[in-house]
Amino acid sequence: MEAILLCGGLGTRLRSVVSDRPKPMADIAGKPFLHYLVKMLSESGVKHLIFALGYMGEQIEAYFKSGEEYGLSISYSYEESPLGTGGAIRNALSHVSAENVLVLNADTYFHTDYENLLAEQLKNQAVMTIASRKIKDISRYGAILKDETGRILRWNEKMSLNEEKSPKPGEINGGICVMKKSLIEKIPEGKQSLENDCIPAWLEDGVYLQAIPSDGYFMDIGIPEDYAQFRKDIENGTINEEVS
Repeated sequence: MEAILLCGGLGTRLRSVVSDRPKPMADIAGKPFLHYLVKMLSESGVKHLIFALGYMGEQIEAYFKSGEEYGLSISYSYEESPLGTGGAIRNALSHVSAENVLVLNADTYFHTDYENLLAEQLKNQAVMTIASRKIKDISRYGAILKDETGRILRWNEKMSLNEEKSPKPGEINGGICVMKKSLIEKIPEGKQSLENDCIPAWLEDGVYLQAIPSDGYFMDIGIPEDYAQFRKDIENGTINEEVS
């Protein structure tokens, strides 16, 4: 498998923790957050990893180098100015050789079956298959609404709390998807948000996008509270990972 890791965000909400490094390089038990993510990807069958880099991206390249230590090869795609998630994926296209490629947010650890995600993409002839996660409160993330087959009908990357201001359960984008290379080629060059520009436009055009739920461990370290929780989960063994 081939994968693109989106590492170009500025990490403003986690700036108090990572002022001197890109957010995915935040320290977790003496190693960067990305170490745990790259290790999981390698163990899941990813052989070629493409880092889509922006802010302080050279720190990531200096740490991971060729990828040999992780049993995979690594390519690096740099953006000269912030391109957004969609723009970063399009910018990395020259490094993509597979017909279908995994795309992941580099600040999210979501343990799911990547092989199954790809299999569902091929079986249903979808051009994009998102790994979704059911959670108790979608106010920070937004919701995916789909039919009984998994086809996405409505997409709201961000939604407010309901009128009672109480937590609202739902199914969210887990920050992982499989995309056909031909779909990436349709992303306009320049600044594009995959979530706010590309996906809504594709749905409006009737493009077949689907979501496959997973109940694997999920943590987005975008805010200090969740960053602290991930550190705790690594240190107490909630996540099966060697930290020595």
